[in-house]
Amino acid sequence: MVKHFSRELVAEQARIVETPVKHHEVDRTFELPKGLYVATVGLYLGFLAVMATGLPTAGLAIPMAIFAFFIVAGFGVPTIWTRLAPETKSKPMSWSQLRSQGISTHTGRLPMRDAAVQVLILPAIVFSWGIIAVTIASIVR
Repeated sequence: MVKHFSRELVAEQARIVETPVKHHEVDRTFELPKGLYVATVGLYLGFLAVMATGLPTAGLAIPMAIFAFFIVAGFGVPTIWTRLAPETKSKPMSWSQLRSQGISTHTGRLPMRDAAVQVLILPAIVFSWGIIAVTIASIVR
C-alpha cells in the first residue's frame, strides 16, 4: 500500500517550481466621490458648531470636543485605511463617472442625484435638527 520513495528518486522525477505568488486586488475606495464624504463630515461638524454656538454652556465643551473627535476619527480612520499598502489600481469614482454611470446598489442602479440624496439625507436632517433646536431654545429663553 505504501511505498517509500528515496530522495534521489524524487529529485529525478519531480519538477520543482517556485511558489506561486497570489495577486489579490483590493478595492478600498468606497466607490463614491470624495466630495460626498467631505459634505457628510461638514454637515456633522456643522451640527456641532450650531449647537456649540447656539447653546454656549461651559459644561458642553468637553462633550462637544469628544463628539468632534469621534466624527473626525469615524471618517479619518477609513481614509487612512484606503491608503494602506499594498498600493492598488482602484481609484474613487469621479463626479463625471457618477453622473454618467450612476452607482449600483442592492436594489438596482441609482443615478447621481439619488445616490447623493441617500448619502446626505441623514447628515442634512441632523444639521437641520440642530438649527431647529437652537431656534426653539432662543425663542423660549
